[in-house]
Amino acid sequence: MPEGDTVWLAAKRMDLALAGRVLTYSDFRVPSLATVDLSGRSVREVVSRGKHLLTRLDGELTLHTHFRMDGTWRLHRIGVRRRGGAAHEIRVILRNEEWEAVGYRLPVVDLLETRHESRVVGHLGPDLLGPDWDAAVAVERLAAAPGRAIGEALLDQRNLAGIGNLYKAEVLFLSGLTPWTDVGEVADVPRLVERARRLMLANRDHDAQSTTGNLRRGTEHWVFERSGLGCRRCGTRIRQAMQGSPPYSRVCYWCPSCQTGPAPAGSKARASRSA
Repeated sequence: MPEGDTVWLAAKRMDLALAGRVLTYSDFRVPSLATVDLSGRSVREVVSRGKHLLTRLDGELTLHTHFRMDGTWRLHRIGVRRRGGAAHEIRVILRNEEWEAVGYRLPVVDLLETRHESRVVGHLGPDLLGPDWDAAVAVERLAAAPGRAIGEALLDQRNLAGIGNLYKAEVLFLSGLTPWTDVGEVADVPRLVERARRLMLANRDHDAQSTTGNLRRGTEHWVFERSGLGCRRCGTRIRQAMQGSPPYSRVCYWCPSCQTGPAPAGSKARASRSA
């Protein structure tokens, strides 16, 4: 699942390619928007809001997309062969005289009036990478449910927007807490939140996502997707288990020695492909 920094970078790149330019072609391959034609409209800006991407056009229209598990936008110079997915996976195409933006596997594609954007993003908490970031509000929302597991609370976009499974796992390792620790048992919630923001800020301007400070393949993460391998700090085998109820359950990774707190009995240490 793409994290908030991935969406932020996609928005930045699309804004550079599309903003201030007139669309010469559009193609929506979703039934509800199949007859929509945006050609002739200018793109005002492309921004991210948590894991949501908002393409604002003149005429007070906003194209709202969400990546969910594996959606993505790809940019191509006009005349250059497309990369990023098969033709049947394309959901949206936006084109100007220089660039083509292609949305692959996007499960959410909406067109709405810009003044009604709150209908799709108004429920979100403060955006870790947004200009409106407010740490105090994020901490307040997390603390409002002290009996909730911190792993689930961090993934709840209503508390703070942008954290996905990767940053959840990594920030909890760096904080020395298991994902099943109650929010009320976290000694310093503001510090945990600020740590998450620092990690995302450090990664937002490039595709690689490293929490260890090392960008070499296989060394980027402390515990994420490293089940069965030795902890980089103590050597103990990293564990994994599911947390939450379907369809919102997510796999958790943690070091049983470096992270204190409750954890499922009999949790697995399955061999991982990562180094």
